[in-house]
Amino acid sequence: MKTFKKVKVCFLLIFIFFNIFYIAPSFSLSLREDLFKNALDLSSGGKFNLALQQWNQYLDSYPDDAAGLSNRGNVRLVLGDIKGSIDDQNKAINLNPNEIDPYINRGIAEEALGLWSQAKRDYMLVISLDSKNFSALYNLANVEGSTSHWDKARDLFSKAALYNPGFAMARSSLALADFQLGNIDEAEKELIKLIRRYPTFADARAALTALNWSNGEAGKAESNWIAVTELDPRYSDEEWLKKTRRWPPQPIKDLMNFIDLK
Repeated sequence: MKTFKKVKVCFLLIFIFFNIFYIAPSFSLSLREDLFKNALDLSSGGKFNLALQQWNQYLDSYPDDAAGLSNRGNVRLVLGDIKGSIDDQNKAINLNPNEIDPYINRGIAEEALGLWSQAKRDYMLVISLDSKNFSALYNLANVEGSTSHWDKARDLFSKAALYNPGFAMARSSLALADFQLGNIDEAEKELIKLIRRYPTFADARAALTALNWSNGEAGKAESNWIAVTELDPRYSDEEWLKKTRRWPPQPIKDLMNFIDLK
């Protein structure tokens, strides 16, 4: 009986060992996926402080996860830690240099610091690998606009809109670049089409307000502006238009003239 008990116990230990051996990796993988998904959901839901805590926790356990680093970098950027964001994107690129997203994300952070040449280099690298990457094309267009190259910006906005026809901001930015370059008819047609498709799109309505005012169409300008003030009051802030939204100077001037009734 004693011998049987010993064998039975040994068999039970072996059974437990093999179950741990085979189940543990699956459990570990599931835990990792859950941590990543939770952090990503918090990021997508705009709960950035909680998201940062979750990404920190995740990266404490998995410090070599390039996707986790890049996502944490995006959250850091939103929270104002621009240098920390760039540091995370650098680490992600070092771990996985063939992944495109960290280059785009780093470029956005570099733009926030006004590092136009560095951002441009990152976007052009992405475009060299994927010529139809509308995000890189759009962001490169913003860099060209920020350095007053509105003709180049216009062409890049056009390509971004071509490769993603539903990219409303690219189309609005294209119209604004046309406005800046004096292509008023083209700008107006594009803005009207955008508003028909997206009636609550404040950027296009604000741009059309400025264009209407510059054309002496005060009634149309007032009508569009009423919608803008209800949708997004930031468009009355000249500094926000210049530094954050980064409109071209002529549409900003015309919109401010409208607001000041000049």
